[in-house]
Amino acid sequence: QVQPVESGGGWVQAGGSLRLSCAASRSFFGDYSMAWYRRTPGKERELVAVLSSGGSTNYADSVKGRFIISGDRIKNTVYLQMDSLKPEDTGVYYCNAAIVGPNMRYVPLYDYWGQGTRVTVSS
Repeated sequence: QVQPVESGGGWVQAGGSLRLSCAASRSFFGDYSMAWYRRTPGKERELVAVLSSGGSTNYADSVKGRFIISGDRIKNTVYLQMDSLKPEDTGVYYCNAAIVGPNMRYVPLYDYWGQGTRVTVSS
């Protein structure tokens, strides 16, 4: 599998917006859920948002009401619209396909990651 390519990160002041994109190969997402993860300073990589193949979405509590995940399966691309950004959103954002794990939580399908895209939110 070819690694996905994330883009759209940057520096923004608190309250600002960014739109992230992740382009992948045709078979990367397939019929699996599309997901965004992030690694923030001092924390493990965490799930931010998931878009199922049926179109349902799930968000981490910390981003609900501020982030929106969307996807284009024809273009094999997933997006993350991030509004009302906060300094604690600072980190590196990654995409991956996702499946429901044995504990009924979404887990990344692949054990490899792209380079990610860095988001910096200043206060």
